[in-house]
Amino acid sequence: MMEAILQEGLSSFALPSQGIPALLRYGELLAERNKVMNLTAITDPEEVARLHFLDSAALLTLTDFREKTVVDVGTGAGFPGLPLRILEPSIRLTLLDAQNKRINFLQEVCQDLSLTGVSCVHGRAEAFAAEHRETFDLAVSRAVAALPVLAELCLPLVKVGGSFLAMKSVDCTSELEAAGRALSLLGGRLEKPLDYRIPGTDVRHRLVIVKKIGETPKKYPRMFAKIKKNPL
Repeated sequence: MMEAILQEGLSSFALPSQGIPALLRYGELLAERNKVMNLTAITDPEEVARLHFLDSAALLTLTDFREKTVVDVGTGAGFPGLPLRILEPSIRLTLLDAQNKRINFLQEVCQDLSLTGVSCVHGRAEAFAAEHRETFDLAVSRAVAALPVLAELCLPLVKVGGSFLAMKSVDCTSELEAAGRALSLLGGRLEKPLDYRIPGTDVRHRLVIVKKIGETPKKYPRMFAKIKKNPL
């Protein structure tokens, strides 16, 4: 059933289906590991297909990822980064997460699927940014955090001319309005958000796009405790 859902969903997105076997195997590995560690609260295979894989795949219809360097900040179980890389093999991907057990799982998935061009990094975003400032074309995040917090962690990683992409709910308008000052300080400019529907569901999500128009001042990102206590 998961295969049929992916076939129909990718077809509705006008995306190629060559990555489906890898996504199915990824789903098997996720279900197996989730029995012994908390990777996802979504466990039904059909829901994994829709709410993880197709939700991630939607980004490929909204932004050009071809030949891009991409960092997925706070990737968790690999979303959205790993499905993006499976469906668009030209992506050079870095999966970043602060929990080593998640990174170990993602390394095993990449090895099992023989994926190349993927780096799985255990570390905090603010520390990672100190050594990788403005080196990525795109930063993506589906992490549950307010936009000013995510922006301070992600925008320093993005090249001028690149973009930070945040996956949000469609009711995030007030959050976007509150993030204006932070984005300006960090060298970003909010573009028109893009809403999409996950195929086979009534679920609508929003892709928030922040264009990097200037260098991020060296003092950002701050230590996470300061970011959390005093968001920009």
